[in-house]
Amino acid sequence: MDTKQEALKKHYEWRGKIEVVSRAPINTREDLSLAYTPGVAEPCLQIQKDPELSYDLTRRANLVAVITDGTAVLGLGDIGGLAGMPVMEGKCCLFKEFAGVDAFPLCVKSKDVDEIVRTVELISDSFGGINLEDIAAPRCFEIEKKLKERLDIPVFHDDQHGTAVVVASALINAAKCAGKEIKDLTVVINGAGAAGIAIGSFLLSLGIKDLIMVDLCGIINREDKYENPAHSEISQRSNVNIKKGGLKEAVKGADVLIGVSKPGLFTGEMIKSMADKPIIFAMANPVPEIMPYIAKESGAYIVGTGRSDFPNQINNVLVFPGIFKGALSVRAKEITENMKLAAAYAIASVIPDNEINPENIIASPLNKNVAESVARAVAKAWENEKKGIAFQSDDSN
Repeated sequence: MDTKQEALKKHYEWRGKIEVVSRAPINTREDLSLAYTPGVAEPCLQIQKDPELSYDLTRRANLVAVITDGTAVLGLGDIGGLAGMPVMEGKCCLFKEFAGVDAFPLCVKSKDVDEIVRTVELISDSFGGINLEDIAAPRCFEIEKKLKERLDIPVFHDDQHGTAVVVASALINAAKCAGKEIKDLTVVINGAGAAGIAIGSFLLSLGIKDLIMVDLCGIINREDKYENPAHSEISQRSNVNIKKGGLKEAVKGADVLIGVSKPGLFTGEMIKSMADKPIIFAMANPVPEIMPYIAKESGAYIVGTGRSDFPNQINNVLVFPGIFKGALSVRAKEITENMKLAAAYAIASVIPDNEINPENIIASPLNKNVAESVARAVAKAWENEKKGIAFQSDDSN
């Protein structure tokens, strides 16, 4: 039986991957009077006087909503929120398993930006954080932006920022392994959807100076006009040498090639045209832009993919559980760029420098120590930010 059939069988057995478990014993009349009426009236009145007490008197301080409209589920595309529910439940499992954070899946039956934003806004008091998931671009950019403006709890679109952080983590150690400085790298990203744009923007924050974005029409260029506001913005921050052409032209002489696109788009000839010790992150799933053995045969020094059956799996599960655990622990109002940088360096630091090698640049997604490391770094970054202290990379140690 292959993985798909085995997974389907298991889902029939599980009948859902999460459940609600009571934290309060209800065995006696006294138990009932304390957990429910009449005793429960007192915490209600306290919260009415001071809404912040909702974090102390309810589960809100450890509860995240995992929200989707089902328009970009895995590689399946627009299958709708209901069909995306198994993925959202899976996400909730990962929150609990890796970080002890409770999460609840909510599938919104709408593709209207304002309707989705208003729905989330209306239920936000029940949660300590909002994790947006599998929402197609460019709608995801607008939804996240509006929610950040309206809510005073962290809002995090994992497909964008989780991917960006984990890629940055892998790149930090890959650069060390290749003996190169982050600031000196020329990075090409193939794919300018939600993940690609977020990776590009975050790598600029990380210190990359020479970033080249490539989409279906070729290299994104500041001299061209774009209908998508996200493309327009990144065009002004990237491609400093105003390169033109397609992927082939973009990768020539580059140090790093990152794919968040489609299978088979990278060729051995492209890799051969890159700088010394090329770093390839081919993250299309389930089939990468180039198979690792072909990339290696073509001269790739380091290869990472999104798959678990190859070395260097670059997986978001290293990011979102710890980021939310850290943010919730200090009641952060948002997840800032400094917090994401802290998370990236924390993930990278899990592997000691003397253990980094071309086959080992990032921790296993099953390493449960990562979330705790990320949570501490994120919490510290938030507290420092409130004091006006900017993040420094050595804070991760």
